[in-house]
Amino acid sequence: MELDNLTRNADVDAMKTTELTVGEFKSRFSEALGWVSHGEAVAVTYGRTRRPVALLVPPPARKTTRKLGMLAGKVKVRMARDWSLTDEEFLGA
Repeated sequence: MELDNLTRNADVDAMKTTELTVGEFKSRFSEALGWVSHGEAVAVTYGRTRRPVALLVPPPARKTTRKLGMLAGKVKVRMARDWSLTDEEFLGA
């Protein structure tokens, strides 16, 4: 199957791709979401020539570590050993 500009990522080229027409996609939507959640790509085709018009792929894997915004790696925060905050103070009650 030729996806032309629909594939913008090398990972998409490597994953298993299921091709469905628009009608099949509508009737098998839940099943298609199941395939995507298991790492497959679903290409939706249209017309007599079955031209690919959409590609449904799993989201990219999340990084395990998150930066703390613009100051990540620039600022260190240390709390005093005797520092405490009650739930009411935290919630602003």
